[in-house]
Amino acid sequence: MRKVITFGEVLMRLSPPGSYKLQQVYSLDYYFGGTEMNVSAGLSMLGLTVQHITCLPEDMTGDAALSVMRGYGIDTSAVVRNDHPIGLYFYEAGSEFRSGNISYNRQHSAFSKITPAAVDWETVLKDTAIFHWTGITPAISEGTYKTLLEGLKIARNKNIVVTADPVFRKNLWNYGRDSKEVISELLQYTTVFIGGPAEINEILDRSEPADKESFISASEELMKAYPDITMVVDKVRVGSDASAQKIYARCWTNSQYIQTDAITINTITDRIGTGDAFAAGLIYILHQDGDVYEALQFALASCALKHGILGDVNLATVTEITALAKGSFSGRINR
Repeated sequence: MRKVITFGEVLMRLSPPGSYKLQQVYSLDYYFGGTEMNVSAGLSMLGLTVQHITCLPEDMTGDAALSVMRGYGIDTSAVVRNDHPIGLYFYEAGSEFRSGNISYNRQHSAFSKITPAAVDWETVLKDTAIFHWTGITPAISEGTYKTLLEGLKIARNKNIVVTADPVFRKNLWNYGRDSKEVISELLQYTTVFIGGPAEINEILDRSEPADKESFISASEELMKAYPDITMVVDKVRVGSDASAQKIYARCWTNSQYIQTDAITINTITDRIGTGDAFAAGLIYILHQDGDVYEALQFALASCALKHGILGDVNLATVTEITALAKGSFSGRINR
């Protein structure tokens, strides 16, 4: 089975339990995650061969992160180590009308110090079917941007499918590069775009709404600007408050618009990693050469189930995701 490659930072997440705020507690729960690693772990849980490329500290936190990734079944053989600290983020979960809050501490992390010389992309990308990246990685440092760029160039030379979630995080771009210019460059090597009008507006200097017609026109415009992109996939979230959400998926490909029915989520255990679960679900079906509607349904069901799983990684199985994708909403105990 040809593998899936992900490249990105592994972070330690520190959170008060439940819906408490930081000033209410004297101890924190911690998890290892990070957008790209979450995708890799989710895909491994679904049975795919996955390899995550990252840089971790040569200390007990790096050892622990490696152990967790190996526990998920991720190939860590190309992970780089150095003497800088692991990246951190603090997360307060939202509840009812109170939004969740995140604060990052990753500016001088081990991953931020990676350089292109540290990764042998020719070797790493052997027997690879799909390479997944997000806009978080090139936002961290010059080194992470350059290393990703080199990997993408080699991936496209090998005709590897490249999936991208541009995910603009403006507060991360602190090293002198312009986010739009960098993302635009990296999209030249991308074949599947995971995003909607908001992301496309950033890239193409548009100011269009998020309705169906705007999504179609934005997708067409994006494909004209980046001819290698053959599919635009968007997860749409409509929230009445922080505890209840409605989500659906839509896609523009081959001049065809496809949309799923919506799934309503009335209770949210953990919203972190739900977008990563969507990406993993989509990549899983693309890896199986499934049709577009099947991919959207599976991705949406994967995303929905992650809302009920604590931590950054989606631990849902193929059986659970497939059942929900086919309309099984009962939540009955399996005996």
